[in-house]
Amino acid sequence: MNNFSIAIHGGAGTLVKGLMTLELEAEYKAALKTARDIGYKILEQGGTALDAVESAVNSLEDTPLFNAGKGAVFTYEGTHEMDASIMDGKTLDAGAVSLVTGIKNPVSLARDVMEKSYHVFLAGEGAMKFAKSNGYDIETPEYFYDEVRYKQWQGIKDSDSFQLDHSVKKDGKFGTVGAVACDQHGNIAGATSTGGMTNKKWGRVGDSPMVGAGVYANNKTCAVSCTGSGEFFIRGVVAYDVSCLMEHKGLSVEEASNEVIHKRILELKGDGGLIAIDAQGNIAMPFNTEGMYRAFKTSKGEEEIYIYK
Repeated sequence: MNNFSIAIHGGAGTLVKGLMTLELEAEYKAALKTARDIGYKILEQGGTALDAVESAVNSLEDTPLFNAGKGAVFTYEGTHEMDASIMDGKTLDAGAVSLVTGIKNPVSLARDVMEKSYHVFLAGEGAMKFAKSNGYDIETPEYFYDEVRYKQWQGIKDSDSFQLDHSVKKDGKFGTVGAVACDQHGNIAGATSTGGMTNKKWGRVGDSPMVGAGVYANNKTCAVSCTGSGEFFIRGVVAYDVSCLMEHKGLSVEEASNEVIHKRILELKGDGGLIAIDAQGNIAMPFNTEGMYRAFKTSKGEEEIYIYK
């Protein structure tokens, strides 16, 4: 039997120790633990890496603590536009959605795009038609309303400013979410989900739904989920870059991940982090910011939950 393991993240950014109350820190750690353990239980029972990452991300989408699903940030228009992606390392099948509204669990819709359509990526109105044709309930805006997110938006509303969710120092509200897993059969998968930028305009799309930028999975190398300044992660094709370094330079998952986050993305002046896993269950979780919400658990009995360096 293959070693199996899972890693999850809830966003990287300006997480300065001492700015967050102990109560809020405990809430974040509890939410990370719940999501991680949901995914790990699936792996433990012989389930697939794909099911594990989808279920873990669903759990993170269902809490308002993170910028995905229920906790998605407000756009310039005062709406919520969500992006998500998922990829199967065994087949290289992938699914993604962007600019969807009212969808409780965008990552599940991304998986349905992968499994129930001939396409990889659906966006906007078309993605919503696909969701409705597959029986998705469309939640009201009230479901996604969060007071802290609303105040974030009010601070820059009606201006040309936008802000990356993870660059806000004052209230400790972060994150794009993601998961990577390796199952008992040595198959790996990755998934990412986000609400994007506060006050974003013009249908802006970040790296999270882009295969190769915000997510990637290939059994020959690794599965990756990214978080950070999306524009830089797109330009650096970050998730695929990790895989390429492993495939063509023979680097380990940890060496490749560190090279990308601590060197290549910094050369583009980008910030953020990623989680990655290989087909032996080895995990890497580098970031070049003050912190990154992250957790992992392995069949070797290793498990941790971290926020800061």
